[in-house]
Amino acid sequence: MAAAAKKKDARVLRDRARAFQARQQFNTHRERRRVRDNLIGGIVGGVLLIAAIGAQVGYYASGPGRPTPTHSATVATPAPSTTAPTTPAPTVTP
Repeated sequence: MAAAAKKKDARVLRDRARAFQARQQFNTHRERRRVRDNLIGGIVGGVLLIAAIGAQVGYYASGPGRPTPTHSATVATPAPSTTAPTTPAPTVTP
């Protein structure tokens, strides 16, 4: 009967060790998956942020958000005169 109890104890210990090792592998895999998912999420978030900023800059630089230039009436500049301007003669003040 003692031999049967030893076999049962050995089997229980093997089962516990196997379950413990399985939990360790599961937790290790889950930790690596979380790190990978966080890295992928950060990269995707950064790409989306850059794309959103680029879209806004493009929209306001070339799209309907761009201010339209106003056409002002062209004013002809006067041509310089060839005659000397007349200057008033000095007057004597009393």
